[in-house]
Amino acid sequence: MPEILNTTSNFIQNEINNDLQNGRYGEGVHTRFPPEPNGYLHVGHAKSICLNFGLAQQYGGKCNLRFDDTNPVKEDVEYVDSIQADVRWLGFSWDDRMFYASDYFGRLYEYAVKLIQAGKAYVDDSTAEEIRAMRGTLTEAGKESPYRNRSVEENMDLFTRMKKGEFGDGEKVLRAKIDMASPNINMRDPVIYRIAHATHHRTGDEWCIYPMYDFAHPLSDAIEGISHSICTLEFEDHRPLYDWLLEAVGFDAATRPRQIEFARLNLTNTVTSKRKLRQLVEEGYVSGWDDPRMPTISGLRRRGYTPAAIRAFCREVGVAKANSLVDVAMLEHCVRDDLNNNADRIMAVLRPLKVVITNYPEGQKEYMLAENHPFKGGHRYVPFTRELYIEQEDFMEEAPKKFFRLKPDGEVRLKHGYIIKCDEVVKNEDGSIRELRCSYDPESKTGGATANRKVKGTIHWVSAEDAVRAEVRLYDYLIETDEKGEVPADFLAAVNKDSLEVLHDALVEPSVRLTGEGTHYQFLRQGYYVVDKDSTPEHLVFNRVVGLKDSWAKAKKG
Repeated sequence: MPEILNTTSNFIQNEINNDLQNGRYGEGVHTRFPPEPNGYLHVGHAKSICLNFGLAQQYGGKCNLRFDDTNPVKEDVEYVDSIQADVRWLGFSWDDRMFYASDYFGRLYEYAVKLIQAGKAYVDDSTAEEIRAMRGTLTEAGKESPYRNRSVEENMDLFTRMKKGEFGDGEKVLRAKIDMASPNINMRDPVIYRIAHATHHRTGDEWCIYPMYDFAHPLSDAIEGISHSICTLEFEDHRPLYDWLLEAVGFDAATRPRQIEFARLNLTNTVTSKRKLRQLVEEGYVSGWDDPRMPTISGLRRRGYTPAAIRAFCREVGVAKANSLVDVAMLEHCVRDDLNNNADRIMAVLRPLKVVITNYPEGQKEYMLAENHPFKGGHRYVPFTRELYIEQEDFMEEAPKKFFRLKPDGEVRLKHGYIIKCDEVVKNEDGSIRELRCSYDPESKTGGATANRKVKGTIHWVSAEDAVRAEVRLYDYLIETDEKGEVPADFLAAVNKDSLEVLHDALVEPSVRLTGEGTHYQFLRQGYYVVDKDSTPEHLVFNRVVGLKDSWAKAKKG
């Protein structure tokens, strides 16, 4: 398994160390990653995955994958499958420890009965709106439900009838009986079971009552023998309820799970709310959950982010107690660093401008030796012909003094090839440039008499005869932010309408003709690109992963 955590310890590791030193959890560290299968995982989940699996790895323990599938209205097998694929892709294995909260529906029902019989739970006929109104505020205590003091016998009868399906959705709920005057609102008789006549993706129509997340989660942890339940910071106020439930149903205080909270991942130019991500998908702002502009793991994968880059990013972010906003440039730096070390280099022209080398023999073709990677080595041959294409931006008719690319009467070196000089600019009737007519220095190639002649610019190119036409998708941030990098409340108003530019006539060198989905390249002088799943042998499609400019490394160095 790859390295996941920083070598320096964080506060969670310190807590675990203390537990182990005090003899708690003699069977070792046992964590879990507990997603709800109601959407696709996003980059914030990646941090939780790396943390939970990483802690298990560091302490020689175990990490379960458990689906908290307690809401059949929103859950789907599609999400279950995608979550498994994402966790595997990130490099982690749960071995034979994949569980579902629905595995425990029978036991959870028994725990609820136990609470009723102990006078610690009651059936409430109040509506959701009435319960919300009785809950109180941060400064005002809640009000007791008129059904709070029902007898154990009446509560058992009603709860049994709820299970049998005698009541409609929302008619009744089961609430824990704790303290309506508690300063913690989560302890003011929270709902622990509700009625939902909906088909569950695993249990079908066996149940019509389902446990709430706050009820199922701690009890599922305890059933599985979890030692440390690592949650994000929004669950800190839920910890008293977590502990209360474990104690109320009789789990031993010395061995039951401990909940520890850490700061969730917040990125600039990014929304990670499942509700908001679903809205982007369902309202057509993106093409799907795996749209390369989405912060979902499947979207990042399709964009061209690598598992190693995401793990490195999670290490770099670290584990904190307080929420903060992380610059998305850090994530881009991590993938840029990984691809710099691993992606082969090729030449690609995104916006072609034709060049005719007038003194190069017609019909002649030679093959230039090109290095695949500056660190890993390897070579390939690139065809060179009389007619080439260069980038439009690499030529300027009226160039400023410090423009060191091609200009009238100016010289540049073609990467891996010759020095050429622009002799003539040929234009269309509308004044646009149709082609450049250039001459080359035949002795300027590597090994030639003038190979060491100095010119200030080097540009990339492709052979007009041999280049492969490709579609290139240039992605920008989907969400525009304010000057602080924060997403406004009306996030849909901040959607960047120019977040995707598609180039249909890009040209790439022929060495990539039969390349497969997921293959990464550095397009020289352009950035890092990956072959998209839409590619076919007849129609190559590349996604820009990230450009070459590294603002994060520059800021960090500064």
